Amino acid sequence: MFNRNRYLPPLAVIASISMVTGCGVFSSDAAGDADPIVVGTTSTPSTLDPAAAWDSSWELMRNVFQPLLNYSPGGAEPEPDAAEKCEFTDSSSTMYSCTLREGLKFSNGHALDARAVKHSFDRIMKINVNGGPAGLLGTLSRVQTKGDREVVFHLSQPDATFPLVLTTPAMSIVDPADYPADKLREDGKITGSGPYNLASYTEGEKAELVSNGNYKGLAERKNSGVTIRYFPQSDEMVKALKSKDISVVYRGLGAEDIVDIQANHDEEGLQIVENPTTEISYLVFNPKDTWAKNPAVRKAVAQVLDRPALAHNVYKDTVEPLYSMIPRGLVGHTTGFFDDYGNPSATKAKAILTEAGITETVPLTLWYTSDRYGSQTKPAFEELKRQLEASGLFEVTLKSRPWKTYSEGYQKGEYPVFGRGWNPDFNDADNFIAPFVGEQNALGTPYDAPEITDELIPASRAESDRGAVAEEFEEAQQILVDDARLIPLWQGKAYTAANEEIAGLDHVIDPATMMLMWQLSWKTSW
Repeated sequence: MFNRNRYLPPLAVIASISMVTGCGVFSSDAAGDADPIVVGTTSTPSTLDPAAAWDSSWELMRNVFQPLLNYSPGGAEPEPDAAEKCEFTDSSSTMYSCTLREGLKFSNGHALDARAVKHSFDRIMKINVNGGPAGLLGTLSRVQTKGDREVVFHLSQPDATFPLVLTTPAMSIVDPADYPADKLREDGKITGSGPYNLASYTEGEKAELVSNGNYKGLAERKNSGVTIRYFPQSDEMVKALKSKDISVVYRGLGAEDIVDIQANHDEEGLQIVENPTTEISYLVFNPKDTWAKNPAVRKAVAQVLDRPALAHNVYKDTVEPLYSMIPRGLVGHTTGFFDDYGNPSATKAKAILTEAGITETVPLTLWYTSDRYGSQTKPAFEELKRQLEASGLFEVTLKSRPWKTYSEGYQKGEYPVFGRGWNPDFNDADNFIAPFVGEQNALGTPYDAPEITDELIPASRAESDRGAVAEEFEEAQQILVDDARLIPLWQGKAYTAANEEIAGLDHVIDPATMMLMWQLSWKTSW
């Protein structure tokens, strides 16, 4: 059973957000003199340019770039970051205005003004990377500047989720001098205005972050710098933690590692914290593939899958079975796949295929990424293969690639069936439906679902009370269940482990499950 209290409450979208301008940067001799804190993760960025990022690249971007709105540690509602205040300025929620803080600068010393904000949003829409964050800006018509500090976003329709979109790292403000208007930046560098500067970056190995002296914003930095090390496998990362080569690990902890640290943390001088999360894992079926495009094949797969066995046997109950694309803890969550399919049944699955005229064994190729979601990913897909083949209805081939080439492959439509994880851009049911449907979506494969994109989503976005949109999202989920192009597998929990010398773990994960590096500190620096 789920413990509902473990999960984040739905975020309330507020019409007006304001705060007093100020730097708010923590400083002390101890923090300034301490060695950088070394954080390990298996989530290597696929890009350093926000205009192309709708994946784990956000983890790094959250700490080196700055959006207009952000989350304070432990907070559930967006607050001004680069902005001094933001608000809807009309009764129809189609004009959203933000006033910037005074004296903002990029890390290179250039002024961060309204022109830079407009440039940042315009280039996302102009470049329009396939599977990129332009999909988050479906309601944005144009960006207007008023003087040096005011920016007005004109929306094509009411969109109460727009302030939440502005919190995402994809909406980070970039310097027009370094980021071309019509193409991605490709020199492997970053010019931001966040709490840290990127001092050096080696793809797939490490990123060195140092304090940004020009920063003015929401974050209160509690360390002098952070080094992020990227690991291909979680076992190597945990070994580095136990040998004190790194001090913190997040993303990619294997289930056995979590269980081991929980049982032996005192003896090993470690700590582990479970943070609320609405992370989900799911399968995607490519409508261009001969077999995956067949609804009967998809429904037969849904009928065979044993989520509790996957959660228990592979993930050691560090995840929980999920039966809809909207996870527990959010308005609109249902259990549609369980309601419609019930317990796993090869007999029912065979009947589905037979009724569609399919009597032969169905060949399916399932793809997964080898280096992003932790060491349990390979065993998880081996378990899925076992379950499907045990039914006698499928012959499954497993294939994998490292994340960078894996993400390029699914955006090009190369995979018949592939696994994805989803850490929310913002904690609202909208973000577990809208990104996956429509011509431009996060999966790279168009998903025509007009009832969702043209009716249900617009109707829900017109409602400023996000607790009053359950009906729209329940209907949207049933459409997804009926189509079975997306099959949810499990809902995760976010675990952060660290050496005993590290403080700040309780509020280091934001509502979008990204690590706020500035919250970490050495206990001796307090």
